Formats: sequence, structure tokens, C-alpha cells
Amino acid sequence: MRLTGARVFDPLKGFVSRTLCLEGERIVSEAGGREVALDGCLLIPGLTDLHFHGCRGADFSDGDAEGLRTMAEYELSQGVTQICPAGMTLDKPQLAKICRMAAEHKKSAPAGAELVGVNLEGPFLSEAKKGAQNGAWLRDPDAQLLGELLDESEGLVKLVSVAPELPGALDFIRAVKDRVTVSVAHTACTYDQAMAAFDAGARQATHLFNGMNPFAHREPGPVGAAADSDCMVELICDGIHIHPAMVRAVFKLFGADHVILISDTMRAAGMPDGQYTLGGQDVTVRGARATLADGTLAGSVTDLMKCMKTAVSFGIPLRDAVKAAAWNPARVLGIDSWAGSLEPGKIANVAVLNADLSLQCVLFHGELAAGSLEL
Repeated sequence: MRLTGARVFDPLKGFVSRTLCLEGERIVSEAGGREVALDGCLLIPGLTDLHFHGCRGADFSDGDAEGLRTMAEYELSQGVTQICPAGMTLDKPQLAKICRMAAEHKKSAPAGAELVGVNLEGPFLSEAKKGAQNGAWLRDPDAQLLGELLDESEGLVKLVSVAPELPGALDFIRAVKDRVTVSVAHTACTYDQAMAAFDAGARQATHLFNGMNPFAHREPGPVGAAADSDCMVELICDGIHIHPAMVRAVFKLFGADHVILISDTMRAAGMPDGQYTLGGQDVTVRGARATLADGTLAGSVTDLMKCMKTAVSFGIPLRDAVKAAAWNPARVLGIDSWAGSLEPGKIANVAVLNADLSLQCVLFHGELAAGSLEL
């Protein structure tokens, strides 16, 4: 199949006018067969969400296999072709359960977006900055526990969050940094404590600004430390968590190569307003805002494709927004050899956007998975 007339995302050049050729499940240099005219459209890689908790009434932390399948199917319908769902702060048996469930899901190869990892956002977090995490199950960093969870997931755990000020945090980072990406998160740490974590091997900051001390001129905190380190930073761009000016500032300060757009959605994504739960805590959803009873933000209800479009509406160039939602997370997860861009040899996971950035259709492994190729 040949997709003609569209502009195609390139991580180095931005958008270029070229024909995208597909053969079977792969992108190729030349192909025969059907020609589809997509004049005026944009072709981008299927997105990768490396930090989201749930959608369509399901949550990864539930440990429910059918719920994970529901999540994967919904994400694919929204142009997210690779998922790395995040667990909350849970007790040890439930953490082990969700890791085993992820491994079984991966082996069963069900329909929906491809599971490419597990993100352990808890339990090694600060009580002072726990946000919507359940304080009852917070604990100090434990390399042995992480190793057990890696085994339970059969190697699928790819990210783990940690508050650098906790006892043993630096030793933990040094012990696990070659097995997973360590991300600074839910922390009351100072600039110096965060720098020590990055020096020890942490390589990412979880939902920058949220769940951490602010970026102040005399106390730059973890945001300032991240800016002084060669790390990646996650950004929730749902129009609720971060002011548009700060979104623009992050792209200027860190550069588009170091920003990862995430959705951080909870189970209410794709659902109506109402009462839901997150990590065992009650959440009220009204419009795009999800909160605990005390008003604390409890994740988002905005999928990654919409977050990417919101970033563009805030003034982020489309090429940078796509890079942050597709290419950068693929690099962090180590799947960039086959995902995250549209070069020959890659898997044909493609989101077709109209000129107004609305989603026209999704191709998954070269097959139509949502929408229509007919303009």
C-alpha cells in the first residue's frame, strides 16, 4: 500500500512531503498495490504513553486482565499504539499481581495497543508529596522488592519512581539503574538531593512540577536539578496540570529532545463525569478535572493524543509535540528500533491526522484499526 499526498513526520527534519509505503506490517522504501490519496493529511507514528493508569472504567492497579484489554483497545482507538501502564502505590501482593498480569497479557498478544512495559510509580515516594498516592503503602526504596517485581513481570518493568530524600534512595538508584529507568517523583527533595539522585543514575523526572517542590529562584528544587542534568522530563499537557506558559518554558529550557508528553489518565478517561477511584481513593471527575475530596488533582482524563494537540494549542511546534509523544518515549523504553518514527523497516503503526489535527484513522501493524482511510 502507498499513502500519497500527505506530509510525514521525521524526527530530524520535522514534516516532509513523501509517499509512505507499507508492505505487510512493515514500512518499506517501495511498495506496489493499493494507492491511497491523503492530500492535506499528516502522518505521524503511533504514540507511546509511558505513564497512564487507566481509561474506560479500568485501571492497571486493579490487576484485572479484562480491564487491561479494555485499556489497550481504547488507547489504540485514540492513536496510542504502544502502552506502558503505571501502577499506583499498592501493597506488595497487589504490585506482584499487576506485574504477573502484565506478563500474561504480553504473552497472550490480545487486540489493542501493544504492551511494551510497566511503570512503577509507587511505592518509593514521599509522604509529604504523595498527591493522590495512598500513604498507607508508601515505603523506603527496596532494590530486592524491585528485583522481585521485575521477575514477576518477566522483565516488563521499565521505569520506577523514587523520592531521592528517602533513606537508602541513592544506594537503591545505583543498584537498579542498569535494569530500569529511575525517575525522580513525588518528592520534597532539595536541589542538592535531586542532583545527587541524577548523579547516582536517575535519568528522568516524573510529571515535572506535579508532586514536587516548585522551581523557585533561591530554591530551584528537583526542577532546577533536572535542568542541570541530561535527563528526560515528563509533562502532563491536559490544560489542567500545567499552565500554558510553563509548558512553553519547559520546551525552551529542556529542549524538545528531552520532553516526554504523558497523559497520566485514570479510569475516567473516555467516560462521563462522575465518581471513580484511583489507588483505592475516591475521585470526582467534572469535565477535564479529576480530584480527591480535598481538591488534590488525581491524574487526568485526557488521552495522550489530545494532550499532544493541547501542547500545539499552547504554542509548541507540531514537530516538537509529536517528538515528545512518539519518538522520545520510544527511546526511553528501548523500542525505537521498531517504533516512534516512520522510517523503512519500522512497524507500520501510523496515526493519520487531518489538517486540524483531528484523528482520521489509525493503522496498526499495517492494518486499519480505527477510523477510515477514505477522506
